[in-house]
Parts: sequence; C-alpha cells; structure tokens
Amino acid sequence: MLNKIERGNMTTKKITLNAEKRKVIADQFQSFYEDKVKDKLIQAKEQYDLMREKAKENIEKVVRYHQPQEDIDTIRRMISKYNRSGGELYQDNCFWVEKPIMKVDDEGREYESKDEVHVRFNMGRNFARAYYRDELKAKGLNPDFQLSINDDYSKRNPKYYNDESAVNTYLGFSNSSNEDKSITKPVAKWESDFQLWTIGSSYCHSRQFKVDENTLNFFKMYVASADEVIKEHQQMYSYVEGKMQKVRLGLKSYRTFDQAKALADKVGVVLNETMLNESSSLALSIYSPENLASLLEDKEVMTREQKIAFARKQMQQSVN
Repeated sequence: MLNKIERGNMTTKKITLNAEKRKVIADQFQSFYEDKVKDKLIQAKEQYDLMREKAKENIEKVVRYHQPQEDIDTIRRMISKYNRSGGELYQDNCFWVEKPIMKVDDEGREYESKDEVHVRFNMGRNFARAYYRDELKAKGLNPDFQLSINDDYSKRNPKYYNDESAVNTYLGFSNSSNEDKSITKPVAKWESDFQLWTIGSSYCHSRQFKVDENTLNFFKMYVASADEVIKEHQQMYSYVEGKMQKVRLGLKSYRTFDQAKALADKVGVVLNETMLNESSSLALSIYSPENLASLLEDKEVMTREQKIAFARKQMQQSVN
C-alpha cells in the first residue's frame, strides 16, 4: 500500500508496512546482527575439527594398547568358527577413558576412585544444530527452535514441533522408509566417519580404558571443544535475539518504510525498497550476465525464501 504526499508539483509515494514487509526488514536486521558475532561459532567449529582429528589418533592408540589388533583378529576367527560363542566384537565410536585417583571423604578417610571422560565421535542433537546451523538456515529450517523456549517446555507450540521435526529429519535423527537412501544425512555421516573394532558388546560404558593424566586431560579438552560449539551457538542466539526483540517492537510501531530505513541507516543495516517485494528483489540478479545464466541453468524452482536470500546477496554485492 502506498501513501501519497503532495510536495509542490511532485508526488512522493511512501510504502506502508504490513506483516510481510516487516518480516523482510526484520530478517535483514537479523542477518546484520548474526554477521557481527558468527565468527566465534565458526572458530569454535574449526577448533573442534582440529581436536577431533587428533582425538581419533589418540583414542586408537589407547584402544589398541589395551586391545591389540591380534586379539581382535583372534576373536574374529573364533566367531567365524563358533558364531557368537567365539566372543563379541563391536565397531564403536564411543569410548570411556579413566585414570585411578584417590579421594577423601567427609571424615578425612582416603578411598580409591577414578577420573573419567566420555569420548564420543558421533553427534548429539544440540551439537548437530550448532555445527550445521548455517546449512539448516540455508534450507529454510530453524536450528534455534530449542533455544527459543529457554528451557521452558510450556512454550512448545505447533511451530516448535514442526521445526523440531523438520530439523531432525534433515539431520538424520528421524528417518522414514520412503526417503532417498542415496543421500547420506549428517548423523549417518558422523556415525561412519570414525569407528574402531572393540572387544565386547555395544554397551559403550562396559569398556573402561585406563590412561595417564596427560592423555586424560587431552580428551577433556576434546570434549570441551565440542561443548564450546554448543555454547557459542547459545550465546549467538542470545545476543541476536536480545537485539531482535527490540527491533521487532520498533517495526511493529512503524507505519512506513521510511521509518524502518531511518533506523537501518543509524544502525548500519543495508536496507532498500526493492527488498520488500519478491519480483523487484529478484530483478537485481539480472545486473550480472553470470547471475542470469546461473538462474537459467537452475532446474529447481526457487522458493520465496531462496529468491529473497539471493536478492539480498546481490544487493550486498552492488553496495560493496
């Protein structure tokens, strides 16, 4: 809707905001604030990736020290000859390492205990949503649905459950029989990325591998690096959502695009009228022959969200 204001012989058209336009503007602000803090999450992921490769090497040394390869081969031959009576082997990516220690109880008496760490190479749900956050958002999914309720489960509504289902399906925590089995989902990818043959059943905690203090401390650092990815996701969401609550309240009170544009200019957010409607936003991509060629080659119909995201990228490039 447009409001017209007469100024001499000129007519200035003002764009009136509605719910859809406010959402487009809010998304632009959200991207701006996420870009300010996303480096910390990226760095946490990079640090985890480095620690993970080193942890693979170290855990293999630990397991093979306690369970030599020749013992694995012997049990495999026994199973081949006697079936399950020959022993048990399990391909595992979950391990417990421990170091015996002495503790003192409330009455000052010493007793034997242990310092232990759970070393995992598979993927938990909180970690998965943090690690794959950008990929999930690019697919139009909401990786922040769990954080949005702030542990208040009374806030779960139909949208929460829809977001949860969509994210879990994409990551591979939920699967259906009619899915394309040629697509390897993240959960399956991580499950098969690193596994070791171990003696025993599938019950991970049944195997306790003794290590020295330095090795134990390294694995604590590895576990902490995974926790850091989750923490940075939480802090990023908290920071951005704190800003966006104020932005959404402001946008709700604004009637025209000019008011939103004035706010954007003061904050430093790139905002243009062409972002408010899909067709004009998409037209930005035609500025470059390469971009037009790319669109013509695209065999899939772009969703509204993809078109807007594409247009924003072109707008950013034209501004820079």
